[in-house]
Amino acid sequence: MIQQKFTLGVIISTYNNPAWLEKTLWGYLNQTVKADEIIIADDGSRDDTRQLIDSFQDKLPIKHIWHEDKGFQKSQILNKAIVASTSDYLLFTDQDCIPREDFLETHIQFAEKGCFLSGGYFRLSMEVSLKITQDDVFSGKTFDTKWLKAQGMKSSIKNLKLTRNKLVASLMNCITPAKSTWNGCNSSGWRDDILRANGFDEEMQYGGQDREFGVRMINAGIKPKQVRYSAVLIHLDHKRPYKTKESWDKNVAIRENSRKNKIIATLHGIKK
Repeated sequence: MIQQKFTLGVIISTYNNPAWLEKTLWGYLNQTVKADEIIIADDGSRDDTRQLIDSFQDKLPIKHIWHEDKGFQKSQILNKAIVASTSDYLLFTDQDCIPREDFLETHIQFAEKGCFLSGGYFRLSMEVSLKITQDDVFSGKTFDTKWLKAQGMKSSIKNLKLTRNKLVASLMNCITPAKSTWNGCNSSGWRDDILRANGFDEEMQYGGQDREFGVRMINAGIKPKQVRYSAVLIHLDHKRPYKTKESWDKNVAIRENSRKNKIIATLHGIKK
């Protein structure tokens, strides 16, 4: 067991999917190292999500941050969650990402001043996503390739994302062609650095707003650190009705402007 020398907060974004959020919270019940706070950044979900979160209040150190549903406002609710946080170090993830039992321990182990961690996920089909039970999460079956194949998962080189061999994971982190970007489902950094960047750009809709945030972190001299094969998540399948070409094009333009002009703090973030 590692010695934790700082407080750890987990920020989980959610919107109207309590079934998937419940599976994700099972994963945080099963961690080898516990979070000091878990903040649910709720982008206007209905009352059934609140009821689910309330059912976990005596099991996890949860704060529920909610605002009215006015369309896709993930950046706004994430900024509110950052403000509500008190931990030294913040990990960002989503309602549909179940963490392996060593997930938080791994982020703590790799955390380093002057860096942020860039993780990824292992995507499941809807067929397999629906089958997962609490026992499957607690027993570790959901991260076992043999069990997943028995549920209908296909064989692929991508299955290496579930490796438990630390040497293999370290090698794959070094040779993966995937860039070390800020990925909203699995990235972490120091709260002071996040505040310096003024959080997420609230003018951005769906489509890479997390990547733009990472660009500004890099502009501030915060180096990305690849943990794609070490910090393991499984991603439950879902539709994306809020994805549009217009929002994506707008976000790409904002990100390129941040990169070109070396912007660190957005004018449309926590502080206006």
